Amino acid sequence: MELQQIIDIVRDVSRLTDCRLYDIKVTEKDGPANIVTSADLAVQQALIARLSSLFPGSHFLCEEEHLDNPEANDDAPLWIIDPIDGTANYARGIHDCAISVAYCVGGQVEMGVVYLPRTNECFSAQRGRGAWLNGEAIHVSDRSFKESILCTAMCVYHKENAPICAGIIMETYLQANDFRRFGAAAPELCYLAAGRVELYFEYMLSPWDYAAAQLVLTEAGGVASDLEGLALNPARPSGILAANNAENHARLAEITAKNLKPYSRY
Repeated sequence: MELQQIIDIVRDVSRLTDCRLYDIKVTEKDGPANIVTSADLAVQQALIARLSSLFPGSHFLCEEEHLDNPEANDDAPLWIIDPIDGTANYARGIHDCAISVAYCVGGQVEMGVVYLPRTNECFSAQRGRGAWLNGEAIHVSDRSFKESILCTAMCVYHKENAPICAGIIMETYLQANDFRRFGAAAPELCYLAAGRVELYFEYMLSPWDYAAAQLVLTEAGGVASDLEGLALNPARPSGILAANNAENHARLAEITAKNLKPYSRY
């Protein structure tokens, strides 16, 4: 199997997100902060069908329908899919939304594709071979912490954690250049990979939010971990810290640990 095969499938399936061609319906899953569209469901079903044909016997871990409950270290190949990361953006016509597909074997993401259909930006990566944007190699920036822009969010599904997020964001902001909140984890991590931003923090993400994008980031020279600085398990929910280099990652981790200390969870 080649990375280009996955890219071609994702690009082809992305037509299902075109609001000019399809009547897109929006429904709530758990209130107005967590919605699903008919495009999410159509894209996921199409991806499962196409990828199952490409690699029979695969497992799937998807946002909109849990077909099974695999672990990333199982022997069978595992596809981790977010049919539309940033559904709220997509439903409102905001461009920061993406189809995210990660291919895992033996606990590692081997290939990842993050495609933004509204900007036609396709981020991709293969373990040990680099990362690309529309076929051109990308790399993280070399900016220092004080020059950095942080991408982040405020844990919208669990607003009780807002004080923790706010503390980390504020302290980082005071030491860095600025921050951004684009509202979609996969594009944000890819922006870091492409050198547009330098830091990333989110309190908790699902596997489909970050699995493909974290490979794009690390293959572009960046660093990613959980909130305690440990390696990510792509099949499990996790907080995420990421940066353009180890020094900036360590500083962000120090800020995070300081602000988590008063809370019992960590």
